[in-house]
Amino acid sequence: MAISSFMVPLGTPAPPFTLPSVDGGDVSPDDFAGAPALLVVFLSNHCPYVRRIEHAIGAVTAEYAARGLATVAICSNDVVNYPDDDAGHLREQAKRAGFGFPYLVDETQEAAHAYRAACTPDFFLYDADRRLAYRGEFDGARPRNDLPADGSALRAALDRVLAGEPVPEPHTPSLGCGIKWKPGNEPG
Repeated sequence: MAISSFMVPLGTPAPPFTLPSVDGGDVSPDDFAGAPALLVVFLSNHCPYVRRIEHAIGAVTAEYAARGLATVAICSNDVVNYPDDDAGHLREQAKRAGFGFPYLVDETQEAAHAYRAACTPDFFLYDADRRLAYRGEFDGARPRNDLPADGSALRAALDRVLAGEPVPEPHTPSLGCGIKWKPGNEPG
C-alpha cells in the first residue's frame, strides 16, 4: 500500500543526526554547513517507487551539486524483516543508481522519527539557514505510469531555494512504500 508524506510545516529546522554511511564513517548535517541547500532523502533499496526514479535521483542531485546542493540519503527500514535494505544492498543500489552522495543507515529509526519521514522516497529540502523549504514529490513518475522520471517538481524547488526564494505551496506529497518500522517503533 502506498503512503504519502506527512507534509511537515515549512520553516521547520533540520533535525540533527549522526549516522553511519554505507561506505564507512559517520555523517551529519554539520558536514554540509557551507552548502546553500541541503536535500535529505529517505530511500530504500527494495521499494518499487524508489527503483522507478533512482537513476534520475542520482542524475538530478549530481547536476545540482555543481550549483552547491548537498544531498544525503537515509534508509530507516527494519533490515531484520527487509534484508534487501541492509548496508550491503544499499551500497549496490548507490552504485547501480549513480548516487554521488552519502547513503546512511538509521538503524534506531530516530532520524526517520525526527524528520517525520513517512515513505520511501520522501524528500526534505532545506535552505541555507537549514529551514524546510520544500517537502514533496520528486516528479509524477510512479511504478505504474509512463511519465518521465525527470525530477521536475524537485528541480523547480531546487531552482528557487538556490536563488534564495521561497517555494510556493502547494507541494504535492511524495508517494511511496511506507517506512518499515521495527515492531513497536511506529510513529504515534
